[in-house]
Amino acid sequence: MADNNGLRPSKQCLQASSSFVLAFILAFTLQIYFFSPISPDPLHLPQISASHNLPTNNKLQEVTKIGEGFLNKPEDLCFDEKGTLYTATRDGWIKRMHRNGSWEDWKLIGGDSLLGVATTRSGGIIVCDALKGLLKVEEDGVSLLTSQFNGSQIRFADDVIEGSDGSVYFSIASTKFGFHDWHLDLLEAKPNGQLLKYDPFSNHTSLLLDNLCFPNGVALSQHQDFLVVCESWKYRCLKYWLKGERKGTTEIFIENLIGGPDNINLAPDGSFWIAQLELRFEGILGFVHTSKASKHLLATFPKLLGLIQGIHKKATVVKVGADGKMMKRFDDPNGSVMSFVTNALEFEDHLYLGSLNTNFIGKLPLLDLDDPNFI
Repeated sequence: MADNNGLRPSKQCLQASSSFVLAFILAFTLQIYFFSPISPDPLHLPQISASHNLPTNNKLQEVTKIGEGFLNKPEDLCFDEKGTLYTATRDGWIKRMHRNGSWEDWKLIGGDSLLGVATTRSGGIIVCDALKGLLKVEEDGVSLLTSQFNGSQIRFADDVIEGSDGSVYFSIASTKFGFHDWHLDLLEAKPNGQLLKYDPFSNHTSLLLDNLCFPNGVALSQHQDFLVVCESWKYRCLKYWLKGERKGTTEIFIENLIGGPDNINLAPDGSFWIAQLELRFEGILGFVHTSKASKHLLATFPKLLGLIQGIHKKATVVKVGADGKMMKRFDDPNGSVMSFVTNALEFEDHLYLGSLNTNFIGKLPLLDLDDPNFI
């Protein structure tokens, strides 16, 4: 009897432990599935098109670092007609570099949500503030252009460009998730984004395209007869016609890219520079994009994302012709100098590169890059 009595507590302890583990697993599962902030769809990343898969190189490691130490994660940049460079930084500043190379803290907007920037015909720049909306920044101050669409707050203005007639085109990356929760939009993989148009004369904001998968960069063509918008989660860019018989229609401009397209800029020759993000998760966790359970887990515990994503580990920009054909590709394959490049803008035979992982803007001379592999 003593032996039997001695075993009973052990059995009871084992049963209690098993019950606790099962309860924990059940609670954990309920937490993930029923309290998850997302309702995910599988995201099937496309096979890279053979015509887009130009040889990897290390050209982005050759950049000159401008504004080093003065800039905090300069995502986007633009030049005015005088050659002054403007950029928005993560510490809430609009900073600018004058022709003589001197930098200036120009305007303090505050916060950490300043994204796309674009110059205007009337002077000053337009800034996408992901929390406030569309801002106009001029010498005499900052004003709000638009913050509402259809009675709802614009919550994630991403990139912007002004047309020659004063019309302002801008992307809303997500209507469901805010700027600080952008990773949830990636995990959900649903078309939550929009392309909007703001008319400064009527002060009216209208919808051009809906149901876009994280629309990011926006650029006008050389003749402004069409507009290109990047869909990051789809690894493609769309062409939206503004003029002619096809006005108001949409077609694919380029697809099956090597990375998720971020910002896009018109080049002087009528082609486009596109910064691309590495959104494929590494190693065995590459199944995350097609596993709903994994998506719920990462949405509930977002710090796990930092362990598997490669967005900070490399950089790629490509040049694409007006016909949608790949022309050039520049890389930093291991992110030793440039990584998380979000913008590539050509100005006076140099390529300027913004990044969310640097304290500088990269400057790359283009005339020196005469290697036939990059043509």
